[in-house]
Amino acid sequence: MKRAKGPALKILALRMPALAIPVLAIPALLFAGTMRAADAPVVVTSIKPIHSLVSAIMQGVGEPELIVDGAASPHTYNLKPSNARALQNAKVIFWVGPGLEAFLEKPLQALGRDASIAELDNAPGLVKLPFREGGAFEPHDDGDEHDSASATPEHEHDHAEATHGAEADHDHDHAEATHGAEADHDHGTFDTHLWLDPMNAKAMAAMITTTLVAADPANALTYQGNARALDDRLDALDTELKGIVAPVKGKPFIVFHDAYQYFEHRYGIRVAGSITVSPETIPGAERVSEIHRKVGELGATCVFAEPQFEPRLVNVVIEGTSAKSGVLDPEAATLKAGPDLYFTLMRGIANSMKDCLSSA
Repeated sequence: MKRAKGPALKILALRMPALAIPVLAIPALLFAGTMRAADAPVVVTSIKPIHSLVSAIMQGVGEPELIVDGAASPHTYNLKPSNARALQNAKVIFWVGPGLEAFLEKPLQALGRDASIAELDNAPGLVKLPFREGGAFEPHDDGDEHDSASATPEHEHDHAEATHGAEADHDHDHAEATHGAEADHDHGTFDTHLWLDPMNAKAMAAMITTTLVAADPANALTYQGNARALDDRLDALDTELKGIVAPVKGKPFIVFHDAYQYFEHRYGIRVAGSITVSPETIPGAERVSEIHRKVGELGATCVFAEPQFEPRLVNVVIEGTSAKSGVLDPEAATLKAGPDLYFTLMRGIANSMKDCLSSA
């Protein structure tokens, strides 16, 4: 290696002091970045829609971890070792509840003992709707057909009054929304796809904010400011979705599994039935034949598959009919996790319905 001589050596000597300052500053910058990261509590979320709401409220503080990532479904998920480590290290854990993420119930008891665990199906102000029976949604014995056009969340549950904690869910009159279910805490009585109504998302966001502020009061102002901004966005989204689905409200359609009641009640759309009540169970030939008949009898114009599950069943159901097929993604299997996912998810459902039903 040749040594620099003459003028070149002088240039190098002049440059050295200028280089020395940023080099010395690097450890301090790295230390400051480490301290900022350490300030954020370790937060773990169960599914993508909940992760999105938590991410929006935590912006500027940190990023929550996600358990059911990628195209996985909480209905069929098996906990991974990395998920178990995340639960063990968590300061705060958010999930919907055992009615949706049954795979988490025992791990939370064993691994999440040191964490603050928020079960969001207990959020004050939620509208809760009962499970429907059968593949085709027949009228119940009491004559109630769950007519989504005549019932909206505001009529079924007074959000302004539902602010008195978990007991409020038992005290309110759920005549329209629950058909006298004994108790909301009996997790087999209500549909757990709660996030598919933006007003329910607002109720869950309020509980998320309260939980984060209690666990991390140093960042309370950031959480509360983000929550207000999220509320405004959810109100705007609600108005937008009403406009998207308005032209197709009266057209009946069939879904893969009954995950859309909250969307249906909020926006007055007409879901005529589902191929399967629970996606964990593959429907038998009798169920598929029943739905095939209903497609013709009800004049259902579209049958919607879901990206995580076998689309062949949808093809069997629409065979020999004029119905078209589409895809709905209620759990955001195809979407990238993040604070905007919830909005993309809800717009995607509305636009898929509009596109398929408009062309049918």
